[in-house]
Amino acid sequence: IPDADRGTLCVSSQVGCTLNCRFCHTGTMRLVRNLTPAEIVGQVMLARDSLGEWPSQPEGRMLTNIVMMGMGEPLYNFEAVRDALKLVMDGDGLALSKRRITLSTSGVVPMMARAGAEIGVNLAVSLHAVTKEVRDEIVPLNRKYGIEELLQACADYPGANNARRITFEYVMLKDKNDSDADARELVRLIRHYDLPAKVNLIPFNPWPGAPYDTSTPERVRAFSSIVFDAGISAPVRTPRGRDIDAACGQLKTASEKKSRAELDAQAEAKLLAPG
Repeated sequence: IPDADRGTLCVSSQVGCTLNCRFCHTGTMRLVRNLTPAEIVGQVMLARDSLGEWPSQPEGRMLTNIVMMGMGEPLYNFEAVRDALKLVMDGDGLALSKRRITLSTSGVVPMMARAGAEIGVNLAVSLHAVTKEVRDEIVPLNRKYGIEELLQACADYPGANNARRITFEYVMLKDKNDSDADARELVRLIRHYDLPAKVNLIPFNPWPGAPYDTSTPERVRAFSSIVFDAGISAPVRTPRGRDIDAACGQLKTASEKKSRAELDAQAEAKLLAPG
């Protein structure tokens, strides 16, 4: 994800996902399996290699930041994510500062303190709603770990301060969570828990069969203004990757099981193909 002053890589932790967030196309997949530490680090290595940044590390490198916001819930594959990020951060590994790494969770509350203590990277939370009714619908994990419990875990997150604010991700869904009242309640919750926070407003990225629509640009701006006016940063994230169905919430793989004989036949056909 290129920007003027940084290049951010979105990294996956699982193949598929179990959370079934209703606005997320990835959530319509079944969980296939957890990724190993090597497969997680391998995504970073592959990106650097494709950018010509491996094995050398040129001045002004393009890949500067990592976000664990790809497919899957990182805290449901905690040990592998922890071990992978330790390699990424190690001075004898990829030597990327923990301040340049953000881990995103939908709210696996029991693992959040461990993430802060054992990994220590920046925290992002997929909040997306400010009432139990709406969050129960769009983020079903809320039925297990409610908003109040989640926000208290954010308040207790090790290392969170004004210099290392917690990011709340908030997908803008038309007539569902985008009203002025929702914006004011978001401000109230952040203030109530005295959270060092910023809010990323994410225009909904549509996909076939999605049950929601994207909030209008005017509604997004109005929501953002209410939060900004309360002294909380609330930038609107520029959608990236919609043209290839690779934007936030659009990651989904099409796969099919094949027998060993079918795989062997495909491999043989490739070997015999001209050129």
